[in-house]
Amino acid sequence: MDDPSVALPGGADPAERTRELRAAHAAFTRDGRLEAPVRAVIARSWRRCARARVSPECTPRLELAGAELRSYREQHPLARVLPLFRDLVGAFASDGAHLLAVCDARGSLLWVEGEPATMRRAEGLGFVPGARWAETAMGTNAPGTAVAVGEPVQVFGAEHFSRRVHPWTCAAAPVRDPHTGRLLGAVDVTGGDWLAHPHSLAFVRAVACAAEARLALLDPRPGAPGDCLTALGREEALLTGGGRELRLGRRHSEIMALLAHHPEGLSGEELAIALYEDESVSPVTLRAEMSRLRGLLGPRAPLSRPYRTAAPLEADFTAVTRHLASGAVSAALAGYPGPLLPASTAPGIVRLRRRIEEQARAAVIARADPGLLTDWVCGPWGTEDAEVWRALAAVLPPAGRTAALARVRAIDAELGTPPAHVPVPGSPARRRDTPAGSATAPTAPPPAGRSPRGRATYRQPARP
Repeated sequence: MDDPSVALPGGADPAERTRELRAAHAAFTRDGRLEAPVRAVIARSWRRCARARVSPECTPRLELAGAELRSYREQHPLARVLPLFRDLVGAFASDGAHLLAVCDARGSLLWVEGEPATMRRAEGLGFVPGARWAETAMGTNAPGTAVAVGEPVQVFGAEHFSRRVHPWTCAAAPVRDPHTGRLLGAVDVTGGDWLAHPHSLAFVRAVACAAEARLALLDPRPGAPGDCLTALGREEALLTGGGRELRLGRRHSEIMALLAHHPEGLSGEELAIALYEDESVSPVTLRAEMSRLRGLLGPRAPLSRPYRTAAPLEADFTAVTRHLASGAVSAALAGYPGPLLPASTAPGIVRLRRRIEEQARAAVIARADPGLLTDWVCGPWGTEDAEVWRALAAVLPPAGRTAALARVRAIDAELGTPPAHVPVPGSPARRRDTPAGSATAPTAPPPAGRSPRGRATYRQPARP
């Protein structure tokens, strides 16, 4: 029985399969009809592309270049296994007809390497370092789809959603941090029809496994003796260090996140105020919680007077804020899988979560990049963010603007707020005295459970 993960079944004629797939691609992009021989993994990807309003004529956008790209690559965890990728894929692609590509968790290409003539062909396609090849930007493609689904993917010719990519075939596998399970990106081999062979999919799987095994032998953060806290997009934080990986309970997650944010330490009173909504909570309650945390962490537990971490503690949210402060918006969103401890109601966490989200959100709007804006509204935390939907509508071409504007109107109607003007290129600016566009226009109070800007309260399920 044929493996559905393999693009070209045994004995299939590549030329005949190409003709069939091009006909199926035309049928889907014309009227949304799926026809044989489109595989299930590709059909699901095409549907996601259609929902994201990706055009089959799309072209890649360069998001990172120059010093920003160099800095991002140097700091990226996959830089530590790039020599391994080169050794393994270099031997595999020794004929010079194939490329090695490595992308981050958002589908942005970090490295693309290979024989100069093949590289020049790829450059003409926009398959270059710094370019965005996520599904939401370039449709179905092996590296972008691999990070979208978290599984190895092989894409043959016209299975690509973008017609520009139909002459290529690629296979990619995701790479995860073995210490935290966090998706880091994907390794990809791109070239001609020969890559549709089952061996190429098995090969990239093996390369990804080898990379994860190499990372497992390395310290979570080279040159740093401290622990690592993963708390974005998680109900309960993950603490890694000292050869151990611990999933913390809700209260302990809040404590460690607050101490990571305050490396100088917090007094008992300051920590209690940040943790408990009820200001009358006895200091004994906090001391009991800290005692339980010491029993869990042993010598790596927080110290007291003031409460502080026993060793440097690097948190995923501090890395995001550093990238935002330096203007590296793409790098920041690559490390932002969701809000900080989204279920927490601790006052200090709520304030910190809101601050990080607002900084990221403002940076995305200011960058006015369709790919970044699309990623935001496609995330669970951004589906009802009317302001970002407006920003997206303002930068989309006319063909793709209608759906975004419809979403803005639906959110405004649900919240009972007056429709706001959406500036689009070439349209006249709204007069300052127009109420709907004025900053002082009256608005109805948001329904219960909504933020002041109308975004739904986001609660992401706990991750394993």
